[in-house]
Amino acid sequence: MLYFVPTPIGNLADMTYRGVDVLKAVSLILCEDTRVSGKLLKHYDIETPMRAYHQHNEHQITKSIEDKLKNGEDIAVISDAGTPLISDPGFLLARKCAELKLSVTCLPGPTAFVPALVCSGLPTDKFVFEGFLPPKKGRQKRLQFLNNETRTMVFYESPHKLIKTLNDFKTTFGKDRPISLSREISKMFEEIRHGTVEDILEYYAERKPKGEFVITVKGLD
Repeated sequence: MLYFVPTPIGNLADMTYRGVDVLKAVSLILCEDTRVSGKLLKHYDIETPMRAYHQHNEHQITKSIEDKLKNGEDIAVISDAGTPLISDPGFLLARKCAELKLSVTCLPGPTAFVPALVCSGLPTDKFVFEGFLPPKKGRQKRLQFLNNETRTMVFYESPHKLIKTLNDFKTTFGKDRPISLSREISKMFEEIRHGTVEDILEYYAERKPKGEFVITVKGLD
């Protein structure tokens, strides 16, 4: 069995009992960064061996993982934080398991965009998760495509690119488009801010963005 196991996005107490049990029971844990995941495993007294599995090596090692699964091993995939495959590695392995009809399951657990969407005050009945916008090539084309999107849109962004993205939103969606910013979800300095694109730009004109952001944007009326 291949297990995709969500890990805390901030507060270590968000790890589920089942998630801990699975990580203790499998023969191998695939993770983005063994140093980051090592802290989580140490906290929960998990001694299972780890192996780095990330965007720079997943093409090279997927075949070896596939062979282990065929031989009856149970393997878990985790990311540095949150649910694997949601703006994190794991898709190639999931696709290969589906093609080969190998057993796969994903445990429920932390994902940053869900609490951000719930707390945004924007419609949650229909939404589209965009994750990170393309850094350069295809960025403007994607934004223009989304200009007519009527569903609530959810984006991820890093602190050093936040202002650029907000300015792109201002150009594409207009300065009065309602948005919500959530940062450091579940951590000590969690903050959720509501307003228009212009409001949020003015707020960060006087403050340096810190932490990882989830930006929720109201769809076109």
